[in-house]
Order: sequence, then structure tokens, then C-alpha cells
Amino acid sequence: MSRRLPRSAARPAATPLTGTARRIIRLNYGFQLLFNLLWWMPVFYAYQKDAGLSDGQIFGIQSIYYVAFCLFEIPTGLIADRIGTRNCLRAGAVVMTAANLAPVVSSSYSGFLVHFLAIAAGRSLTSGAASAYLYDGLRAEGCEEHYLKAEGTARALGLAAKILCWPLVGPLMVLLHPAPYLLSALSAAGSLVCVIALPRSATSSKAHATTSPGRTGKPRAPRGGRGTSLGDAKAALRCVVSSPWLALVMVQGVAVFTLSRICQVNLFQPILLDHGIGESAHGGVLAAMTVAEAIGSARPQWLGRRLTPVAWVSVLSLVLAGTLAGITLGGPWTVVALLCVFAAAAGFAYPIQRKLVNDAVPAGAPRATLLSVESIVDRAVCALAAVAVGAYLSAGHLDALLWHSALATAVLLGAFQLVLRSTRMRRGAEGMTQEAKPSATDSHPKAAV
Repeated sequence: MSRRLPRSAARPAATPLTGTARRIIRLNYGFQLLFNLLWWMPVFYAYQKDAGLSDGQIFGIQSIYYVAFCLFEIPTGLIADRIGTRNCLRAGAVVMTAANLAPVVSSSYSGFLVHFLAIAAGRSLTSGAASAYLYDGLRAEGCEEHYLKAEGTARALGLAAKILCWPLVGPLMVLLHPAPYLLSALSAAGSLVCVIALPRSATSSKAHATTSPGRTGKPRAPRGGRGTSLGDAKAALRCVVSSPWLALVMVQGVAVFTLSRICQVNLFQPILLDHGIGESAHGGVLAAMTVAEAIGSARPQWLGRRLTPVAWVSVLSLVLAGTLAGITLGGPWTVVALLCVFAAAAGFAYPIQRKLVNDAVPAGAPRATLLSVESIVDRAVCALAAVAVGAYLSAGHLDALLWHSALATAVLLGAFQLVLRSTRMRRGAEGMTQEAKPSATDSHPKAAV
């Protein structure tokens, strides 16, 4: 009788990390944590209101920010390929440090506009370069199998830092009003120190040059210059036009992204203030929402398989809409609970939606370019939504905004389901037509004999 091998023998051990690989991973943890630790996030709306900005000005800046992010996202990948990911990270950290100091230097409309434009530039410079540097560095050390764990741990540490730090923002503002922006600038400067300490040898070697990762951190084919990039863009647009299923899945994702982004970033402070929840508690509420979203993102399998992934995204979108409507009816504690439910639903929806899009991408299509197209579309819609939010709040119609957002989501989801059903019926009819077509042997029975 054959004996069963122990698990340790059946599963090959992971390649041990080299000293350089450990250094890269630890410094990447520090960079990701400090660069993304925006202390001002829970209070930026109230801070700008105190500075004399109107709702129209505040959300107008947000709209410009989303558009700027879309525009910056296009060239920064080419910049990273040209100057190197480490230099791109250094540039992003410098820009982010200066961006967080802008409201301290000038607490005015122009100061906040410069602040958010610089935030968009800094984030776009590092959005893919950090993952690319980590992947290249570990691959150069022969430790690429540790990449996924290192990337996931970096995100988890960043979320944990926000949960711990955001509740402190309110009390710190009492001691020093611009403290959130000064601490954000200090954190960004700390991320610059981490970048400077990164090994220069972590760039991909010639042996791995043909598989260096792009902005998504995944291996890609070697670039052929501007022509190749233009060819990928044209191929991506052809895929969207020729694949109704891919286009439908992308449209569904726009609804989830816009609702979650506008509520969790742009609207949660006006909602809390409208229900009598002071600024000192905003950091704690945002930390609780972050915990709820992190749990949902980590456990999408809890939803089970009774519904298809597309159906689950639609159901979760309705949950998002329902919580928005419920916020108008509840008291302070109910509002906080509903915001946490909203964040958890968004957390569940994101990984499901991401898998749907990846599964819908045709074989051989430029996957990374298609994902960038989806990201640009998402933020373009957010730019329009931010303008509408500013108009509603300027008129003092917060409750109407929440109800209209919920109703619009329900109507659009209903229309989406009708189009989805029609597309499925068409695909089924095409499949039956293909099966009913006579084969070559049916047309020429004598030849078949």
C-alpha cells in the first residue's frame, strides 16, 4: 500500500526570501502605508466649509479632481516606463508632500484646487509604479512567488493604519487646526524616505525585460513604442464595441463605483453634519466604515452561489440604493449603522465586479488597457455626479439627493436587467443557429461515405 505523503512533502516549500527581497517588501509596506495615509480625509468637507468655500465650489473641485485623474492616468504609465518605476515613485512622493501643504499655505479656493490637482498627479504617478517595482524587485531576486502575499499585506497594513489614525483627527484639530494636512504631508515625506532607501538594483534585468509588469503590476509583453500603445487602445475599443457582454458588465460597474465613491468620500461628511454628528466623531465613523468595507472585500464568498455574480452585483447595488434612502429617515445612530452597511455592501461588490470584468475580456485582448478604460469611465461619471451633488447641497436638498440617487439606481438597474435579458436571448439564439447549420458531411453524404 502506498503511504500518503505529508502535506509539507506534497506541497513544495516557497523560495526563501533573500535579504534584498525582505528589504524591498518592508520598504514597500512603509511606502504604501505612509503615502496613502491621508489624515484629512474624514474632515476635508468641513475644513473647506470653515475656510469659506460653498458647496458648489467644494464639489466643483471634486469634479475637476476626477477629470484630472483621468487625464493624468494616461501619460503617467509612459513616464514610469521611461524614467523607471523607482524614480516615478520618488516624483509621486514629492508631489504628494507638496500637495498636502497647499491648503496650509493658502486656505482658499485656489489653494484647495491646487491641492486636489496635485493629489491627482501624485496618485497617478504611483498607482501602478509601486506594484511594478515590487514585482520587478522580487522577480530579480528569484522570489516572485511572494509578490501576491506582499501586495495583500501592504493593503491590509494601510487599512489598519487608517482605522487607528482617523479617530484621532478630530481631537488633533482642536489642538492645531491644520493638523490633518500637516500630518498628511509628514506621512508623504516619510514615504519619500522609504523610496530613497529602496535598492536601485530592483529594476528588471535584461533576462526579465520581456515580462516586466505594466501599471497593473502584472507581466506584460515588451512595448513597441507609441505605435504599440496606440494599437492596444484601438484593440480595446474594438473589444468593447464588438462584445456587448463586456460593455454591459462595465456599465454595471460604473453604478457601483459611482455610488460608493460619492457616498463614502464626498457625501458622508454632509450626511453626518446634517444629523448633528460633530466633526470630532467623523474620523471614528470613517474608521468603522473602513472596517466594514475591508471585511466585505475579504469575504465575498459569504454571499454563496444561489445567485449569479451579475445578479449579486445588482442586488448589492439595490442595497446601496436602499441605505441611501434609509439615511433620510433615521436618527444619528441609525445613520452610522446604515453607512457601515453601505460600506460592507460596496466591499462585497468590488471583487465580484472585478472578476466579472476580467472574465468578460476576450482571449488575446489587451486586458490592462481595457481595465484602464473602465477606470477612466468610472471617474468620468464621478466627475459629473460631483457637479450634481454640489448643486443639490447648494440648494439645501440633501434628502432629495439621496432619494433621487436611490430611485435613479433602481430604474437604471431595471433597464439594465431588460437589456441583459435581451442580450442573453440573442446569444442563445445565435448558439442554436450555429448548432442547426448543416455540416460539410451532411451536405455531401456520398463524400462522408
